[in-house]
Amino acid sequence: MSKENIVDGVQNAPHRSLFHALGLTSEEQSRPLIGIVSSYNEIVPGHMNLDKITEAVKLGVAMAGGTPIVFPAIAVCDGIAMGHTGMKYSLVTRDLIADSTEAMALAHGFDGLVMIPNCDKNVPGLLMAAARVNIPTVFVSGGPMLAGRVDGQKTSLSSMFEAVGAYNAGKMSDEKIYEYECNTCPTCGSCSGMYTANSMNCLTEALGMGLKGNGTIPAVYSARIELAKHAGMAVMEMVRKQICPRDIMTEKALMNALTVDMALGCSTNSMLHLPAIAKECGVALNLDIANEISAKTPNLCHLAPAGRTYMEDLNAAGGVYAVMNELTKKNLLHTDCMTVTGKTIGENIADCKNMNPDVIRPIDQPYSETGGIAVLKGNLAPEGSVVKRSAVLPEMLVHEGPAKVFDCEEDAQAAINAGRIVAGDVVVIRYEGPKGGPGMREMLNPTSAIMGMGLGSSVALITDGRFSGATRGACIGHVTPEAASGGVIGVVEDGDIISINIPENTIELKVDEAVLAERMKNFTPKTKELSGYLRRYAAMVSGGAYGAVLN
Repeated sequence: MSKENIVDGVQNAPHRSLFHALGLTSEEQSRPLIGIVSSYNEIVPGHMNLDKITEAVKLGVAMAGGTPIVFPAIAVCDGIAMGHTGMKYSLVTRDLIADSTEAMALAHGFDGLVMIPNCDKNVPGLLMAAARVNIPTVFVSGGPMLAGRVDGQKTSLSSMFEAVGAYNAGKMSDEKIYEYECNTCPTCGSCSGMYTANSMNCLTEALGMGLKGNGTIPAVYSARIELAKHAGMAVMEMVRKQICPRDIMTEKALMNALTVDMALGCSTNSMLHLPAIAKECGVALNLDIANEISAKTPNLCHLAPAGRTYMEDLNAAGGVYAVMNELTKKNLLHTDCMTVTGKTIGENIADCKNMNPDVIRPIDQPYSETGGIAVLKGNLAPEGSVVKRSAVLPEMLVHEGPAKVFDCEEDAQAAINAGRIVAGDVVVIRYEGPKGGPGMREMLNPTSAIMGMGLGSSVALITDGRFSGATRGACIGHVTPEAASGGVIGVVEDGDIISINIPENTIELKVDEAVLAERMKNFTPKTKELSGYLRRYAAMVSGGAYGAVLN
């Protein structure tokens, strides 16, 4: 499907008349039609500047001889949706975004697309759509927020959530909370740490679908506007050369993305999104592959929440390309993969130097010899679970303790706030998975409360739901099978001992096998009365270990 099916020939005169109704001249109709998928809205801080990005992309397309035409994509702000029913509607939008973009692109015969996402589900949703539609496509995002400042220290959204935990523990005043509130998120853009939005935007560069700097140039920098113009020009060159997303997002490219993910210490949510993108590309990507790559990939970055550096620091240090260049020193990347520049990964990163070894560790001096994410398996998660290893305190890499079990996030949060969680506990939150939630809510409120109360070095949290990229600590999500699907997590009882060994990639419920078998025999998962989109989603969605894709 392309413009020729829409505007060429006498039989398409009716279509051309409708283009004239749009004010498009015959000259404009004769040029390649480029769909500009803008995620602009006025409720997501990471998207409030996308109108400016969109105008710059349009100018770039027109400068290069194309006709730009804008259509929208929706977006949910995970931070605003956090901790209430709204979070059930976050992950589910990934598929709405992919489906609606596919429909718009194929219904209107575009010759190419420029995707303009920024926050958590828009990037993977639009990557999924790009693979499905498979016409020349370039990504240019809105860019990260600058870090905030409180008491002379840089801050980010995770600092704000942990401040609430400190306040609830009596460690922070009303005045100080208000100071955090007013200074933590100082600009537009995706939140300033290596959270999910920035993780996925960085991975567009690793995949080859975004230009240099797409993941790291701050939203408020004028260089972001220049990048958008270059993206508009780049898609026109791709149209001429007929370079399409599935030419770029190959199995090798997806392995590159996983490798860069491990080096950067990305959000655990990338372990949901990369398998979903891979499926649209016809590539099988399972969690076992993630551990194989993690085992040989050093962790080079500790951006917030894992450390005290932020996206603006990564950008100044050389960005994603500098990280990739470090990785090539141990032959960890497939450098022959094609990209939206029309050049290979190797050609793109050849001259990109690490400008700050305190932000990007040299390959021979990593934070750890293994990657930032680990996949844990055992009788509690036989099909897998995920933890952001790079954000776990050393003393919590191995932990064993009694379970405190809750059937929803709200009950767990109430218990944490009431002081019922003590050192050594393993908090278990279930019925929050893709099917059971439904929608697999992020658990930033309880994890931040645990850290803010000073329990991060002694308490673990396990869930069949997921975590925000802003979460840090021994927080293990995506437990599969989930409780709603009859998983073992559904029969854990208060006081059961749970053993976590992140270096060994294991998670075990230490209950006698006969006792566990009897519990499973008598187990009937709880159900919820659902309606609307969530009802359809729950009926179709797969487990977290498989990317929570719709079957």
